[in-house]
Amino acid sequence: MAISKERKNEIMKEYARHEGDTGSPEVQIAVLTAEINHLNEHAQVHKKDHHSYRGLMRKVGHRRNLLAYLRKTDVQRYRELIQKLGLRR
Repeated sequence: MAISKERKNEIMKEYARHEGDTGSPEVQIAVLTAEINHLNEHAQVHKKDHHSYRGLMRKVGHRRNLLAYLRKTDVQRYRELIQKLGLRR
């Protein structure tokens, strides 16, 4: 169900602000976006899997909160991140 460890490490390296960065908002949002995309594909195929859908909604809410935090603290980083991830078209 979840994304692979290798894929998660690739995302962390791509969005890290410094070496070994795993907790910055950019990294967390990028990982959540990958997980959301994966769960969204699963939900389209398995329409009656309500447990996974609930997990998807929790991840969407968590990402929304992190995006709001990043927008409040540093608008420039927020704009760069949503541009790079392709959010808010």
